[in-house]
Amino acid sequence: MKVLLVEDNELVANFVKKGMAEAGHVIDHAPDGRDGMFRAASGSYDAIIMDRMRPGGIDGLGIIGALRQSGGKTPVLILSALSDVDERIRGLKSGADDYLVKPFAFGELLARLDALLRRSQDNQTVTTLSLGDLRMDILARKVTRGGRTVNLQPREFKLLEYLLRHAGQVVTRTMLLENVWNFHFDPQTNVIDVHVSKLRQKIDAGAERPLLRTIRNSGYMLSAED
Repeated sequence: MKVLLVEDNELVANFVKKGMAEAGHVIDHAPDGRDGMFRAASGSYDAIIMDRMRPGGIDGLGIIGALRQSGGKTPVLILSALSDVDERIRGLKSGADDYLVKPFAFGELLARLDALLRRSQDNQTVTTLSLGDLRMDILARKVTRGGRTVNLQPREFKLLEYLLRHAGQVVTRTMLLENVWNFHFDPQTNVIDVHVSKLRQKIDAGAERPLLRTIRNSGYMLSAED
């Protein structure tokens, strides 16, 4: 999961960033409203955590409103010390998808983000994925690269699907263990390295430009860029 955190409180921001990193997720932090507005508009995030009170002339509700008016559909969770029912209603009516009051438990924040992401994926029935000349037909269980059929084993197909859904992002071992192998711990095996190596051989064999890359000390990335 790639998440944008718009939060000016350094202690809260560090707490959330640390927890998200330990959970194997990628998080970008915007400390002010203007930066938050710019990043949110990029549409490159799976979810946004938005503080209500913003310095820099733009508050959280303003950012959400602008995002929705421009057609942005990224799920937004408001994080705020304003706990009155009227404030929560106002936040949800602004276009937010959920509202969590400070102080909060990180476990609940993560569970709410997971729920938002599941709902978002349920509402987006994607049957094909692509990157460059790589194509995946999810329903037909078919993969091609430059018109050439790529025969994948079930686990390799699931691995490639996850990488395609996160193309351009660094995907960590933890993310792959949890989302492709359903492990919530590292079994200390080279199972990921073996499968990534086999997948790379199959999709990049004979291709002018490799797509699957190893990012040293970080994980893997599927990208068509140099």
